[in-house]
Amino acid sequence: MKMTYNGSIDYHAFYRGDEFMHIPENYLSPSTCAVLGAAMAPVWFVAVAKVRRHVPQEKLPLLGIAAALSFLGMMFNVPLPGGTTGHAVGGTLIAILFGPYAACLSVSVALLIQALFFGDGGILAFGANCFNMAFVLPFTGYAVYQLVRRHLKSPSGEYIAAGLGAYAGINAAALVAAIEFGVQPLLFTDAAGQALYCPYPLWISVPAMMVGHLTIFGLAEVVFTTAVLAYLRKTSPDLFQSVRMKTNRALYGLIAALIVCTPLGLLAAGTAWGEWDSSELAEQDFLGSALGYTPAGMEQGFSFEALFPDYAIAGLPEAFGYILSALIGTALLVIVFKMAAPLFASHTDYGDSVSNH
Repeated sequence: MKMTYNGSIDYHAFYRGDEFMHIPENYLSPSTCAVLGAAMAPVWFVAVAKVRRHVPQEKLPLLGIAAALSFLGMMFNVPLPGGTTGHAVGGTLIAILFGPYAACLSVSVALLIQALFFGDGGILAFGANCFNMAFVLPFTGYAVYQLVRRHLKSPSGEYIAAGLGAYAGINAAALVAAIEFGVQPLLFTDAAGQALYCPYPLWISVPAMMVGHLTIFGLAEVVFTTAVLAYLRKTSPDLFQSVRMKTNRALYGLIAALIVCTPLGLLAAGTAWGEWDSSELAEQDFLGSALGYTPAGMEQGFSFEALFPDYAIAGLPEAFGYILSALIGTALLVIVFKMAAPLFASHTDYGDSVSNH
């Protein structure tokens, strides 16, 4: 979950709750990124096998729509007092619709598009971001959803279970991200004892990440998940069965509405916290005193320039650029999964319902 900060750059911002679940470049060490990326490799391998077996062939292209729901949900920023913002991810929602393995693939591809085309999340940190948002979030959320659903079998029980699952998933992902940040100054320092990467220790990173997610951002995930689930239950009941959908009109209508409304996410947006020049860190106030140095790993680390950084398109007003970025991202996701669908088809077990995973 990407966080933004309005106003002057402030190194103390993280302690006030400014955070980012879209981990930028060079905030984690290359070895940390490598470990988390390696951890995701078997997850992706198993996810592909599970999707081949359990997601009906006619539903495979809909994973692109699911990925687009996550992509668009992450463009709607929700404000928190103090100038920070956050947004929903939608991983639990996709897990409920298609299973946690399909959610893992959908969110992973959405994160890849965000990093490559819009600079939202680092390239080296891609594996870490997927570990948090495409693995921890949907699997935790779906496990809680299934647990609650076994005890609440009524129609309203489904929404209670979905809400609790969404809340648990987003907070689990936030906690894991906070730990990843917090261990950096413990594990990676130079000869002088200065942090090479993220300088925020656990006693700052954990409360800073969790305050917003346990309150406003967790609620945003709950609202997004339950609202979209209720809409799809009403308009697209075939989506929850292993039969070919009669029409995708309601789904595409939802996507179109979200695209048009994405500029609402700009109302709470500012300069993304953690995306200022690394040399400025040395001058920022940190609990009453300046840090006094720029972490060497951040100053000399990997750099990548996205095609449309921060979802802005040169020559267009901010709102129109945001809408066009949403349209581009959605189109790319739909195309990717449409092209990938035949690769899964021969292994699909058509007897399985998307609601049974």
